[in-house]
Amino acid sequence: MRIGELHLHPVSDGTFVARPAYFGPHVPPSAHPELFDRHGAAWLPLGCFLVRSGDRLVLVDTGEGPDSDELPHGMRIVGGQLLTGLRALGVTPADVTDVVCTHLHSDHVGWLFDLDARPVFARATVWYGAGDDGHFVHGPGRMREHVRRGFTDGGRTRPIDRDTVVAPGVTAVLAPGHTPGHLCVVLSSGRERALLLGDAVTCPVQLDEASWHSMGDVDPALADRTRQRLWRELEDPGIVGVGSHFPELRFGRVLAGAGRHWST
Repeated sequence: MRIGELHLHPVSDGTFVARPAYFGPHVPPSAHPELFDRHGAAWLPLGCFLVRSGDRLVLVDTGEGPDSDELPHGMRIVGGQLLTGLRALGVTPADVTDVVCTHLHSDHVGWLFDLDARPVFARATVWYGAGDDGHFVHGPGRMREHVRRGFTDGGRTRPIDRDTVVAPGVTAVLAPGHTPGHLCVVLSSGRERALLLGDAVTCPVQLDEASWHSMGDVDPALADRTRQRLWRELEDPGIVGVGSHFPELRFGRVLAGAGRHWST
């Protein structure tokens, strides 16, 4: 799709099999059958986004990588498809100039480094929230050891503690709560704007279910305030948005009126 002069391509690295319990112990198994199938599972993508801005090629998030994670309640994350998706677009890892990590959970950083902690996107600067540096890289947050070594070895990693322009029309903005340094990415060109939400919003259903939190939220109260702020931004008719796990990576907007609702 086009956002003004920017070219945007969603690419999924794999699948996140989520269940109602992901959103809190109070969510009943029968909730929202349009999202959860007859076996009580929602098959969600591991969304990554490729943005071409002039001579810059920006990749937002890198999926789970060639790996998988077993989660509680029979949930599972399986990755490995990002490089195949990029090749289908005619892109190799060497073509990527910038990587923006919305946050450092494993299903967003899996392709950053190989098992020897060498960068997969060898020419790219890696941008991520400074709050996640303290929580994951140098703190208690769960992180695969080769990924941690990739960050601590230095190189082209750039932690940021304020809204930062990464490339023309591509701005990483602070959106903490899901993790301390969570970022969203604003794409802006001419009068068009798009908001890449990362995991600040897991699913559009949270617009109707304000009490549904992600089990991965480090600070649920702050995550809720951030989510409400983002919903208000998405009421602007000039902006569309999508999260990393939105079904089919479909963009949409919030329609206000007699009760807000999500429209794709």
